[in-house]
Amino acid sequence: MQPHASSLRAEANRRHILEVALTELLRTPEASMNQIALAAGLSRRTMYGHFPNREALVEAIIGEAIEAVEQAHSAGREGVTEPAEALARSLLAVWEVVDRYRLLLSLAQQSLTMKGIRDRLGAVHEAGTRLIQRALEDGSFSSPLPAEGLRYVLEGVLFSVMEATNNGQVRPEEAGRATTVTLLCAAGMPRTRADALMARILDE
Repeated sequence: MQPHASSLRAEANRRHILEVALTELLRTPEASMNQIALAAGLSRRTMYGHFPNREALVEAIIGEAIEAVEQAHSAGREGVTEPAEALARSLLAVWEVVDRYRLLLSLAQQSLTMKGIRDRLGAVHEAGTRLIQRALEDGSFSSPLPAEGLRYVLEGVLFSVMEATNNGQVRPEEAGRATTVTLLCAAGMPRTRADALMARILDE
């Protein structure tokens, strides 16, 4: 029983550290390991026992963000048969997740290359590429790019909007809808159709 209790306590401490670290890093991006340990009410020894350095801590938070993105992308498109609508719904669901983590993008770029982040989004990429391919085939999207290339470009737009929102060039409360419409239009959907699709989804 004792090892089991110890394991549960260790996992609880790890979860607590990640939650506090996210809050502290969002408030103060340069927060140190010691500051985070103090905010968590834990000793430095406990802190470093879970995460040997700040980079490992940031990578763990980004890892959780990526898992949340995968779950949101899957949940957003579940049960939706029309590919463009499925993509729009999944993008809205994903934005709700990335909006929480977007301020950590600069930290992620310091500890992980953008290629590294993209490589860890494999499941989302595969699902997104399939939806884009179907939307190209049924005429919802129109692009000279192949589905994989178009998915890559749209992802770049998403990251750019995250940075623009961080820099105050896009209002956070408008970013989810605006980003989704922008991505639909970038994929070749007429603006009027993109707006109509978004209005129908948001009015539900």
